[in-house]
Amino acid sequence: MTDQITVTGLVATAPRHLVTSEGLAITSFRLASTSRRFERSASAWVDGDTNWFTVTAFRALAVNAATCVSKGERVIVTGALRIREWENGKQTGTNVDIEADAIGHDLAYGTAEYRRVVAPVAPAEHADATGDSEDEDAQEALPEPVSARAVPSLLEAALATGRLSIIPVGRASA
Repeated sequence: MTDQITVTGLVATAPRHLVTSEGLAITSFRLASTSRRFERSASAWVDGDTNWFTVTAFRALAVNAATCVSKGERVIVTGALRIREWENGKQTGTNVDIEADAIGHDLAYGTAEYRRVVAPVAPAEHADATGDSEDEDAQEALPEPVSARAVPSLLEAALATGRLSIIPVGRASA
């Protein structure tokens, strides 16, 4: 059985991103989640205990998290809870991990802009007798340009095939 959990908190470490030799993208960071309660006697909010989690994301979520999430930002994470006991000879401990299904910025503390990541279109593997690809109509219906803040490796591949245009990031003045 998998225990699902949703946690809000502060990204406490810079996200660490790596790609395995098999091509699997992995991003991980530490998340600090501190409870708060209103103390009537002091008429003020006070911090409770802080729970620490190691958040790990895989594949596209890992790539997007590495691009968009930074230390010090408030996020919401949902995923599978994993509790692991460990021992190294001198010490023992418990790691509390979340294998993330989704990661997003907590909009109660700031704003964000959403940019959809568009995967590059793979070249057609087969062409008919006239040399036209079977998905010619799909190639003509290309998506609108995406921001340069999108995932760099996807950008490079899309730029190399001419299927992507770069637009400046920022707001247009009216």
